[in-house]
Amino acid sequence: MLERVPGIGATVSATTRDRRPGEQDGKEYYFLSTEDFLTRVERGDLLEYVTYVSGHRYGTLRSELDRIRSEGKVPLLELETEGALRVKGEVPGAVTIFISASVEELERRLRERATESTGEIGERIALARHQLEQADEFDYTVENDELDRAVEELTRLVSGLLAPAGTMSRP
Repeated sequence: MLERVPGIGATVSATTRDRRPGEQDGKEYYFLSTEDFLTRVERGDLLEYVTYVSGHRYGTLRSELDRIRSEGKVPLLELETEGALRVKGEVPGAVTIFISASVEELERRLRERATESTGEIGERIALARHQLEQADEFDYTVENDELDRAVEELTRLVSGLLAPAGTMSRP
């Protein structure tokens, strides 16, 4: 999306999970200690956050929105459903797009990636089932059934929202 739609900038999420080989702090994620993460929650530094059953926390730092806006771009947040709905309720003009995939496809992708334990995969599958039930609360839905087609649809949608005649404001 970043290459296809130049008017957007992706936020970098914060997490308490361990860094995987090759990941860099501030690039893939901001890697925080649990204590630092919770301190930032208490200060209101996080726009949204979630704690998974595994105990790992993920969230969006408000400063990331400021960073992207200062570049003259519209922030793009890649979130799980609860976080997206929180942002939609808190940020005027925010537009939500639900990227949908079948539970079977998600499980196949997770097992192929092989970065999560069996328990974590089970947790992700259960979460996906719950998230599919929330799709109708989003402004738009894009089915991620075939990558090239889904990317093209998403590109058209986001480009249209950012066009001068579009309805998307800068959150």
